[in-house]
Amino acid sequence: MDSDESFDNSTYADQIHLAEHELAAFIGAVKELFGPEQARLSAEDWLDESELMDAPPRSIGRDWRAVTVAASARLANRVTIGRSYGTWVELTDTRLSPIPSSNKFVRSLRV
Repeated sequence: MDSDESFDNSTYADQIHLAEHELAAFIGAVKELFGPEQARLSAEDWLDESELMDAPPRSIGRDWRAVTVAASARLANRVTIGRSYGTWVELTDTRLSPIPSSNKFVRSLRV
């Protein structure tokens, strides 16, 4: 193994460690504040957002905090919508922005 390959593997391992640490901290906070179901959904959001990053997977320039911020925005959207309609709503695709004035959307939220 040459020194460049060793450096690449070390850098990759460091990035994995940083990502795991960031994800664990985020999920722990979400679970404490919003419960296990929101933590599960937020973990999926975090992983989705990590795949959307512009940096290549083995890049040393990945910003894991930016992934957490994006996943937090999805959580905020999900929680805000749920509270707006007086019920806890599980949205599977928080990238969509529902129009609250739409009667069809409001009826679909009422369980």
